Amino acid sequence: MSAIEQLFKRKQKNVLNVYCTAGYPQLHSTTEVIKALQDGGADIIELGMPYSDPLADGEVIQASSTVALQNGMSIATLFEQLKDIRNTVQLPIILMGYMNPVLQFGIEKFCAAAKAVGVDGVILPDLPMYEFETMYKSLFEQNGLDFIFLVTPETSEERIRKIDSLCSGFIYAVSSSSTTGKNKAIADQESYFKKLQDMQLKNPVLVGFGIKDKASFTTASRYTNGAIIGTAYIKALENSTHIGQTTKEFLNRILG
Repeated sequence: MSAIEQLFKRKQKNVLNVYCTAGYPQLHSTTEVIKALQDGGADIIELGMPYSDPLADGEVIQASSTVALQNGMSIATLFEQLKDIRNTVQLPIILMGYMNPVLQFGIEKFCAAAKAVGVDGVILPDLPMYEFETMYKSLFEQNGLDFIFLVTPETSEERIRKIDSLCSGFIYAVSSSSTTGKNKAIADQESYFKKLQDMQLKNPVLVGFGIKDKASFTTASRYTNGAIIGTAYIKALENSTHIGQTTKEFLNRILG
């Protein structure tokens, strides 16, 4: 049983996955942010691998990626930073990014390196389902990496069930067909969340895009297993002079 599966076996509701951009706000901030999120009460850490053309990300996360790249962050640097992370961090860690830099790094090399440093799962939104199934699924499985797919309100029930059969860890339910950080009302999507609940999928479901405070986290968690917060946390880090304190205060506002 993977670390993500163990988490959802232990905790079925109000699971909080927090996204942060590796190498932001400073190149060396990655491990400090991860430890602060663990100490602050997050359940899963989703580490963004910065990329120059992130299709699913809104302006705030795009800007954080730009800063991280300017800081010198790369996939190789990230794995170097994570090599001792399991000495202090027990939470599931997911890498989120895009296919181009992963292919440039070498996907077999990427999966092996992720396994070596203790990464638990991967999100690559621009990897087509067919290519994953026919070319890469076994590679992720061999390295003990859960692979997480995204679904949207427009995704057909047939496709959702196909995704549910292929992925592991959890399903990432995008709250609306937009980019991260858009101020779409989460409450307007409750029928979509309930539909996912009624489908009785084998994988847990976490809601992302537009989760920014306690109210939106609570609403998203009503019909699902929890939610993912990214843009609001990146904003909190933007002008932070003390990552630990900023993270603690931010998570208290969500969970307290």
